[in-house]
Amino acid sequence: MKLLIDCDYIVYKCCAAAETEMDFGDDVIVVTSNFSDAMKCVKRDLARIQTEFGSFFDEDLVLFFTSPNNFRKKILPEYKGHRQRKKPCGFKRVIQELKKTYKVILKDTLEADDALGIYATKYPGNIIVSPDKDMRQIPGKLYDFKETVTISPEEGARWHLIQTMAGDNTDGYSGVPGIGVKKAEKIFNEKGYTWKAVVETFEEKEMTEEDALVNARLARILTTTDYDHEKREPILWQPVGQYQVDPPSGSRNERDTVSSA
Repeated sequence: MKLLIDCDYIVYKCCAAAETEMDFGDDVIVVTSNFSDAMKCVKRDLARIQTEFGSFFDEDLVLFFTSPNNFRKKILPEYKGHRQRKKPCGFKRVIQELKKTYKVILKDTLEADDALGIYATKYPGNIIVSPDKDMRQIPGKLYDFKETVTISPEEGARWHLIQTMAGDNTDGYSGVPGIGVKKAEKIFNEKGYTWKAVVETFEEKEMTEEDALVNARLARILTTTDYDHEKREPILWQPVGQYQVDPPSGSRNERDTVSSA
């Protein structure tokens, strides 16, 4: 068993904390970084995670990072467009240093979430470590720095549909205007967790099925079946047939198997 860690957050936080701003007056302000402090912070956070789960050695940790290129920008050029702040000083150097001790995975065009989701579904039985709510789409054990929960395939598929409808302002895709997570859950509980329910809700706001599909593809965290391992590129999510996780109330005994498509 390995700990699969979304390490973007940890390294970003530690590198930002190691920065110092020096104001020389006039137009000159310089930002410096203490690399040793950044590394100590990262190692300390990783050690805390290891302690949380008992006897895990450095070789039991797999660290995931986001590629500077993002395939979602081909789907929606504005994706995460509001996040213009550059990485803190030392970010790249810290990653290079971590490679000397840990297994580090950074796949071109993929976010850390996607690389983690692919690994976790290709090699099940490990523990995902991430504070990101998006990881609730991936079946298995998830530690969010507060508690460890077990996500079933059905729960993961439901969460994907909820995020499709509710959107995610922090990532720059809107979902259906005026609908958040709780309202989306209410709609799905009434209509069933189906693609039809998603499309109907988008259409009620004068949006199209294509709009719904764009949001679904942006919301989707890749699994091993969403990735062409030979071409090394994502396979964009597509609802297959009458895609449903749970049918509408009153027909629960007609439940279809969750598609991984």
